[in-house]
Amino acid sequence: MDMADSVAEHIAALDDEDWGIREDAAVALGQFDDPRSIQPLIRLLRDSDRAVREAAASSLTALGQPAVLPLGFCLQDPNLQVQETAASILATIADDQVFEPLLAALLNPNWIVRMSAAKGLTRLKNPRSLETLIVLLQDKVPAVRDEACHAIQAIGEASIPPLLKGLQDSNWRIRLRAVEALTLLKPQAAVAPLMHLIVHDSDSAVRQDAVRALGQIGDAHAIPLLLDSLTTPSLQLKAIEALGNLRAVEALPPLMALVKSLPADAYEDRMEGCTDPKYKEDLPPLEAAVKALATIGDPQAIPVLMQALQSTLLRQEAAEALTHFGAAAKTPLLQLLKTTKNDNLRRHVLESLSCLGWRPGQIRL
Repeated sequence: MDMADSVAEHIAALDDEDWGIREDAAVALGQFDDPRSIQPLIRLLRDSDRAVREAAASSLTALGQPAVLPLGFCLQDPNLQVQETAASILATIADDQVFEPLLAALLNPNWIVRMSAAKGLTRLKNPRSLETLIVLLQDKVPAVRDEACHAIQAIGEASIPPLLKGLQDSNWRIRLRAVEALTLLKPQAAVAPLMHLIVHDSDSAVRQDAVRALGQIGDAHAIPLLLDSLTTPSLQLKAIEALGNLRAVEALPPLMALVKSLPADAYEDRMEGCTDPKYKEDLPPLEAAVKALATIGDPQAIPVLMQALQSTLLRQEAAEALTHFGAAAKTPLLQLLKTTKNDNLRRHVLESLSCLGWRPGQIRL
């Protein structure tokens, strides 16, 4: 029997009552590289048996380019299962033939379809998809947001001019999405416009995200403005994180002063809980400052972090932060271990020393 007859025989077997025979036939058709198999295999995506559906999907993936356009039509199929499977296959084999169907699928009510469509568009790198991909940066499903990020990053430099233009849009949501997308791409051309937003934008969410973006882009020109932002309550937390990401040594004095400002005697013995607003007001900036000092990594911060260890409110964060300083943190930690009678403090110090490679019984540090 020649190959053509064998393909026809396996296509006929797709209608067999036995699901095992249908599955075997679907698997075999993926090995023949014959476009006659495409529509019969697509029909099998509605099969009642999961193994058969999976075999059909695998074979359609193996058939590759000839199957792309027919699968594109499936993105509008009334059967949601077919939509999901077609989108997941196209995430792997999509080409320019299905740009428009994938673009439309980005707004599909089903999150699996949206996610797979974004993944397929990552392959195409078409700037025309940028506007819709930016919308998905605020999708309620994290996996969809992640794939939209990857797609925007794949487009690369071609997306930067329209995103910079978006920073000037009258709609704050568009400005916010443009900031988020530029954060992914990290272009130096965005630094000055983002700094302008921090000073002049009317929306607090846009200003906060612009601060975060400057920390991610990593341009030292932003440091003076970020230091100024430490005194603005709505921007303080993001500014601390950004200065840490920039490893800004200039930020050491205000960050260390912030950590030392903990009003411990006001509520040191109280249990943390959502009913106590002081925790929500006082602690987040201090915790962020501790983490930023660890990221900057300047040994000048070690005494301040050792002091923070004394507070139960910052002890865990300070203990973890000290592990970023290597050998410089071992001596003060070991000295504290020898002198403190506080069992909880000893436990955190031991954990920090263990992370730094110290073991009990060592003679040398």
